[in-house]
Amino acid sequence: MTETELYKHLGVLTKDKGTWEENIPYVESLLTSESVKIKSKALWMLGEMGLAFPSSIKNSVDAIASFRNSTEPILRERAINALGRIGRGCFNSVEPYWNDLFRFAHDEDASIRLAFIWASENIATNTPDPYKDHMPLFAELLHDSDDRVRMEAPEIFRVIGKRRPDFVKPYIERLRNIAETDSNRVVKIHCQGAIRAAE
Repeated sequence: MTETELYKHLGVLTKDKGTWEENIPYVESLLTSESVKIKSKALWMLGEMGLAFPSSIKNSVDAIASFRNSTEPILRERAINALGRIGRGCFNSVEPYWNDLFRFAHDEDASIRLAFIWASENIATNTPDPYKDHMPLFAELLHDSDDRVRMEAPEIFRVIGKRRPDFVKPYIERLRNIAETDSNRVVKIHCQGAIRAAE
């Protein structure tokens, strides 16, 4: 199959959720592809498959996690996102890599910082407690230089605020200040949502 044909085939498989579980080993095998586009798609699919079938993805997590050190930003981004989705389904599967994810909060690539927040939101949805001591890091991201990161950063406060309001209460004034003064409308709205979730 050519890259285009294979990508199209993966698109069909993405929609056929009834065959996901049995196809996890096949999709994992595509992580050895020469094509960044195919590897990127495979990582994304494995994340979604892992959320749907947490017990069946366990043997693939090491291979997925290895891409967080890729020199290709899109593969780092997709690996982080996949770990987030898998971690939402089963935190134990990604726990060996969880602490390492925090280094991506300071990645030079804004898309990677964004992926880190998004992965954290996914994991915190069902496993908020480990984030208690990491809230200052997320507070830093509220002031990121990239608008997309600043738009997403309040969302981790909303997700955690719904589940563990005490973790977010120390940041309410900061969130309120941003909601009142930020130049970005989405940042303001997301900060307001985070405040409501924790109150």
